[in-house]
Amino acid sequence: MLSVGLTGGIGSGKSTVARRLRDLGAVVVDADAVAREVLVPGSEGLSRVTERFGDDVLADDGSLDRAALAGKVFGDANAHADLEEITHPLIAARTTELFAAAPDDAIVVHDVPLLVEKHMGDRYHLAVVVHASTAVRLERLVGRGVPESDARARMDHQASDGARRAAADVLLDNEGAEEELFAQVDALWRDRLVPFEQNVRSGSILRRPSTPVVADYDPDWEAQGSRLMARVCRALGERAPQIEHVGSTSVPGMGGKDVIDLQVGVRDLREADDPEFVEALARAGFPRVEDYRMDHPTDDLPDPSLWVKRFHGSCDPGRVTHIHVRELESAGWQYALLFRDWLRGDESARDEYARVKEDLAAEHASTADYAAAKAPWFSEVWPRMQSWAQRTGWHD
Repeated sequence: MLSVGLTGGIGSGKSTVARRLRDLGAVVVDADAVAREVLVPGSEGLSRVTERFGDDVLADDGSLDRAALAGKVFGDANAHADLEEITHPLIAARTTELFAAAPDDAIVVHDVPLLVEKHMGDRYHLAVVVHASTAVRLERLVGRGVPESDARARMDHQASDGARRAAADVLLDNEGAEEELFAQVDALWRDRLVPFEQNVRSGSILRRPSTPVVADYDPDWEAQGSRLMARVCRALGERAPQIEHVGSTSVPGMGGKDVIDLQVGVRDLREADDPEFVEALARAGFPRVEDYRMDHPTDDLPDPSLWVKRFHGSCDPGRVTHIHVRELESAGWQYALLFRDWLRGDESARDEYARVKEDLAAEHASTADYAAAKAPWFSEVWPRMQSWAQRTGWHD
């Protein structure tokens, strides 16, 4: 099963996207609908709400008078907290039931208005954000009869556009016609969601192109790395006491292969062989690659046992990701962090590495040949990295 979080500001067209995804075959779990469901007449939720707030929050037909309830909790932090204490566990339990009821091969879309505000993005394989400018959303809301002042007030209580962009693995632009939005949703479904689900179910990873390509620096690499680290952290919990974004995409301003490299630190590498550890990453969309278990030793640390690791790839056809699981403080762990921080801190080293990559990418037709050609340079710069570490007082 693939889980997708869907969100967007009021008036962005999120509900339109949810309907389109449902038409394409997704199982849609509507957070607002679930919140209403747990407070229907006769429910435990409504009984507890009336016990706390009184029968005057009920309409004549016994249903919840939402306006009356809002009047009770508006501006009262304690009352609002009491309401959440009643409803949130019920909503969570019902949502879990709906996810569990979905078929094994389902693409489950969780339509959540406050996904960004509640920092929920790491719960899903992907977070999809529907975007439209403030002006466009205001025009839509006013056209539906919402007073402009009310619309602005509701927008002010939601996440900013910048926060939504930072949370988005996929950003759907809904500034234009509905047909244009549908085209984006259909492409997302066909090209990313369907193959992603199939890959998760089969344990297949996305591999980078066989031809080495050095891409220009992408300012979004940092946010992508942060989102992926959050998902890995949620999957592994205390089993991964430290997770780092490493490799070329972790160095601001420097180009490189468009691959997000994460380093997961474990206290003992045997923990990474625990079936629960392996399965947790696989469920999150990061299956293990069994035949990749070694880093390249440096000349002054040639003992292979110092460079053993475990490796996981990603099922996401839209984002090549490599996860290197290493023991904390091992040679491989320290090298990856020192190399990253050296490049971040030394502009000349950063420029040199960029030239080396560009030259070798032009000379070699395969990624294997490209990687082998780079290996001597890594050994060559190791003393310079150590000197920089001593000079700056670096420590991992």
